[in-house]
Amino acid sequence: MELKKLIYTVEDGIAVITMNYLKNLNAIDEQMADELIYVFDEAEKDPNVKVVVLKGSDRAFSAGGDIGYFYQLIQAGGEVNMDGLIAKVGTVADGMKKMSKIVITSVCGAAAGAGVSLAIGGDFMICADNAKFILAFVNLGLVPDTGATYLLAKSIGTSRAVELAATGRPMGAEEAKALGLAYKVTTKEELDEVTMKFAKKLAAGPLLSYKNIKKQVYDAAYADYKKWLDETEIPTQRECAASMDFQEGCKAFIEKRKAVFEGK
Repeated sequence: MELKKLIYTVEDGIAVITMNYLKNLNAIDEQMADELIYVFDEAEKDPNVKVVVLKGSDRAFSAGGDIGYFYQLIQAGGEVNMDGLIAKVGTVADGMKKMSKIVITSVCGAAAGAGVSLAIGGDFMICADNAKFILAFVNLGLVPDTGATYLLAKSIGTSRAVELAATGRPMGAEEAKALGLAYKVTTKEELDEVTMKFAKKLAAGPLLSYKNIKKQVYDAAYADYKKWLDETEIPTQRECAASMDFQEGCKAFIEKRKAVFEGK
């Protein structure tokens, strides 16, 4: 596959996946989702890959969904159907947890919407002190996707998961570390060095042990993850995406005004 929105490299046993579509701050559309599925599969199959690093740019990890695209569809009177996209990013989310190799996410700047889900979806998250996590779905009249609600409920408890999802408030790097979501916080300037140093340490470790630790944890905590993604996340997002509230939220975001929701 020709990669148009990602850069994929393998060196010294470390596969680095860089989201590289700064035009819309690494927003995740179906093309990027397809490319993510492809490179994670390549990393899983490649015996030379021992550890995987997922990163964004200095400006942003990922801005989440492509709201501008949705806005254009709405303005043209078209239907916004996210089922295909949600299914694909769900495959990525489950794949990150299920794959036999440890995944490190390296986060600089904003991670919004589905970007939060990808950031917390690895096995270790290392972030710069300027990292900001925003479950912005509610501001558009949507629900979190790419596994965010599932992962947060499992990791920080249902009350905190509901609070972050329902308010859409920003969460900084230090709070993410205090909640146990981030493994380490460093400076923007040192993020790559710190990430790669840790990746190299893991790559020199007992890979068979890591593989089976991941299998144990997946079976203990995530065995129903794909089922939940397919049977809960897609239908709930479908209902929200078909609502007038989503149209209003999307228009308000692009038009830089406060949304007026009516619950329908």
